[in-house]
Parts: sequence; C-alpha cells; structure tokens
Amino acid sequence: MNSQPTKTDSMLPLMVDIWQQTLNWQPDEKQQRQFQQLYELIVAGNRQLNLTRITEPSDFWEKHLWDSLRGIAPFLLNPLPITNYPLPITNPQVIDIGTGAGFPGVPCAIALPHCQVTLLDSTRKKIAFLDTLLAQLGLSNATTLLGRSEQINQQSQYRKNYDLALIRAVGSASVCAEYALPFLKNGGLAILYRGHWTDEETADLQPVLERLGGKLESIEAFSTPLSQSVRHCLYLRKN
Repeated sequence: MNSQPTKTDSMLPLMVDIWQQTLNWQPDEKQQRQFQQLYELIVAGNRQLNLTRITEPSDFWEKHLWDSLRGIAPFLLNPLPITNYPLPITNPQVIDIGTGAGFPGVPCAIALPHCQVTLLDSTRKKIAFLDTLLAQLGLSNATTLLGRSEQINQQSQYRKNYDLALIRAVGSASVCAEYALPFLKNGGLAILYRGHWTDEETADLQPVLERLGGKLESIEAFSTPLSQSVRHCLYLRKN
C-alpha cells in the first residue's frame, strides 16, 4: 500500500492559542510534527481507502485531532489517575473500539506517550493501513487488533484488561456501552464520543449500565472551537 505523503499536502494550522484555551494543553514540537505527518498519511491513504471525508486542514484539525483529544482532556496534564484504583497506574492500557482511520486512538497515543493504545477494528484493510501508519509515525505505544468488539471483548486476554476504552461514532450509546464495558478492569473508564444528547437517551442507557456493572459518572457538553458544533462526552465507570 502506497501511503507516502506527497509534497503538495497542505499544512495543518498550529492553533497554539486554541489548544491552550480549550484544553489547557498544547502539543510539543514532536507531537505537532506527528500530527502533521498523520494528516498527510491519512490524505494519502484516502486515495485507496475510504478513510474519511474530512481532509481540509482546519476541518481535520477540529473534527479529528481536537475532537479526539477533547474526550481525554482530563488526563492530558494529569494523566495517571484514569481509574479509581487506590494506586495510580504507570502505563495505562487504552483501547479504541471501532477505530476506523485511527480516531480517536492515534491522536491519543501521540498526546499520551505513557499509555499503551490498542486500535481495534473489524476491517482488515483499515488495520493493514494503520499498521503502516504507526510504523511511519514511529508510535511504539500503539498496536492494532483485528476483530469484532462483541467477540474480542469475550476473550480472556482482552476481557477486563483495559483501564480506558474510547468509542466514537460506532452506534447508539447502549450499543457502545455493550462493546466497551466488558473490556474494562474494575474501576476503569469508558469515554463515549457523541454529538447531540438528550435526557431520554440517558434514561435508555441506565438499565444497560446496571446490567453491565457500570454507572454514568458524568456527561460533558461542549462546542467545537471553529465550527461551534455541539458535542457531548459520556464517562462510564466500570464498578
């Protein structure tokens, strides 16, 4: 697969002030280079695979990079206490369920180099693309996993193995909870990336969480910094 960036690829905006104002964080020079290279590799890979419709630089920055990191904003500056274990975890295990083109998992692996990130997807071509992408980015703290989440999360080597589960644009919140919570250790956290959210959806989610041994710890509502699009992140704790 030829996913080498070309010299005509555009530059991502740096957005230093917006990173700082919205997340109280900003990428260092190495992370900024990795974000730019990630963008170029995605644009190149898009010529052969249907990875994303979002390829304009500022849209990519907002809808893929910023949006991915907004969900893990509580851990960017104080990343260790992801779970409510008595002791902090030095190398948290993170799984991105239904990662697709690598979002939110790859930006999170770049931003949290102390975390071990697993990128799970059921499409072999996308996993093959991500294997190449991770090698070109030099991301040694990220690996791929091919399979369906509802099957993988029942296997002993993966079930109850992760401290943090990320899931974006995969299905309803109830389905996302069904996929994510079995992966988590007791005390682990699942982050569901959503667009709009309603009280009715919260009510529908509660019985599913009770059955799975989880609870809705918090819901964060926010707007994206450039297009002012409505977003929500749900934080589910595995009891």
